Amino acid sequence: MQRAQLDHLLHQVLDFSPDTSDIIFTVNKPVQVEVHGELHNAKIDSNPGPLLPFQVEAIAMCLMGRKLRLYEDQLRTGSCDLSYELPGRCRFRVNVLGQKGSLAIVMRKLTSKVPTIAELGLPEIFHTMAQEKFGLILVTGATGTGKTTSLAALIDNINQLHRKHIVTLEDPIEYVHEHKLGTVNQRELGLDFDSFASGLRAALRQAPKVILVGEIRDRETITIALEAAETGHLVLGTLHTSDTGQTINRIIGMFELAEERLIRSRLAESIKYVVSQRLMPKISGGRIPAFEILRTSLRIKEVIYHGENDEKNFYSIVESGDAYGMITFDKYLGNLFYENIITEEVAMLNGSDKSRLAQMIDKIKAARGEKVTDIDGLELDHEYERKSVLF
Repeated sequence: MQRAQLDHLLHQVLDFSPDTSDIIFTVNKPVQVEVHGELHNAKIDSNPGPLLPFQVEAIAMCLMGRKLRLYEDQLRTGSCDLSYELPGRCRFRVNVLGQKGSLAIVMRKLTSKVPTIAELGLPEIFHTMAQEKFGLILVTGATGTGKTTSLAALIDNINQLHRKHIVTLEDPIEYVHEHKLGTVNQRELGLDFDSFASGLRAALRQAPKVILVGEIRDRETITIALEAAETGHLVLGTLHTSDTGQTINRIIGMFELAEERLIRSRLAESIKYVVSQRLMPKISGGRIPAFEILRTSLRIKEVIYHGENDEKNFYSIVESGDAYGMITFDKYLGNLFYENIITEEVAMLNGSDKSRLAQMIDKIKAARGEKVTDIDGLELDHEYERKSVLF
């Protein structure tokens, strides 16, 4: 397949489905698009129907071009990551994966313009994060929840307001940042450095004030990230964890038991914020993120030092940390339900402590004059006490 043919196909897909978030090519299935979290068959001229193995391979080869590293990665690990630009339209983050002896392709659409904090509707505390001089800020969540987009907006805010050198380590480069007040050097895994650990180690000699690590995958990377944070750098990174407390425990769990006391101490002093994200459908259509935000405080440091217990745990501290800008997923979901942005069902599916969230929702429904239970016909048995005496 020629690149012009692939570009024509992608233009057709996006023309028919402008809200596409992902395009998927899989053997024995038509070309598919994901729109607001649901898969649909793409509408294209002369639709080829279910794809054959050689058709998917032709698309993969067109995407990978002559970059030998991508073919080696795909053969060695079973998948490879790359970026692809559709001129004048958008960029894609692409993953080519092996499945059942053939290939499949997932293309995540990225906007050509770096979004701002305001455009994404991120919590106001992101503006405060951009003012930090050093330390560790982590954005976590499952794949596809918008971690990279949130970090891109944060980097853009720093770039726009501060005269700082920013170095990013990405796999692959997704949003292309222009030089504004700051200077942004973007490095791509496999092209500009061979691993996040080595790229991060090299970044310490490149005089940055801000370092973005696309993904913290192992103990070596988090060790160097902590070293950078301790030596006066602001380090931003992502992890695949479900909430803020799990993020802290996941990092501690990367180390041996003999190292636990030291890593707890270093983490307590370096961590500034942990932001966890979940993406969910809105009542009006489209999707909206929900956030859980942990911010360093004396109580947070104490729990990192000594570990969680029934009385002191990350959830309870975040829940009572409104004054510090902290919020739990459950409270954030309750606010979205109160504003009629999401349904009760969606809120409950995405909650962390479902019993607490259910209580919040019941209070909101009661204040609206809505029913809070489906049980009807309950009444007091006024004869109960007299019957008890008789029998």
